This record gives sequence, structure tokens and C-alpha cells, in this order.
Amino acid sequence: MLFAFLCQDKPGALQLRMDTRPEHVAWLNEINAAGVLTFAGPFLDSDNKPNGSLVVVKAETLEEAQAISAADPYAKAGLFASVDIRPWNWVFNNPEA
Repeated sequence: MLFAFLCQDKPGALQLRMDTRPEHVAWLNEINAAGVLTFAGPFLDSDNKPNGSLVVVKAETLEEAQAISAADPYAKAGLFASVDIRPWNWVFNNPEA
């Protein structure tokens, strides 16, 4: 099953995001190599600066998805004001369909 992480950064946290980005990218590479990551990328504000994240992963349960989300270095650094984890069905343009 796929789960989407809809993550909103705390206001004024761009520097924290940039400082933590290398660890976050390394973590994404790890979960990608493990076959867990489906896709990911930042949300952008009106100035095209990142202010949140969309991460979609494969997990068996909501609890497993929550554990994956909690392992994100951005989450560990306290970057996010909120994280909404939702089951997601990839219908259009799914390369595995």
C-alpha cells in the first residue's frame, strides 16, 4: 500500500531545512534503495523556496508508514509544523499499473 506524507515546514525554518538537507537526501536514497520510496519532492512557496515536503512510500500498515516518517532527518530536526500521513492510490501515470 502507498502512503503519502504531506509535510508543512514551520514558519521561518528555511535555514533548518537547508542545514538538514544532506542528511534528508541520504535518508531518501537509503529508503529508495530498499524499495520503500515511491517518489518525493518539496512544496514551494510564492518565491519558489521549499516550505514542505511530499513523500510517498510503500508500507504494509499506517503504523509502519508513521515509523518511516518519524525516521526522516527533517522530522527528527523538528522542521515540520505538521505531517499528515494518508493512504494513497496511484491511478494515473503509475508506471507499475
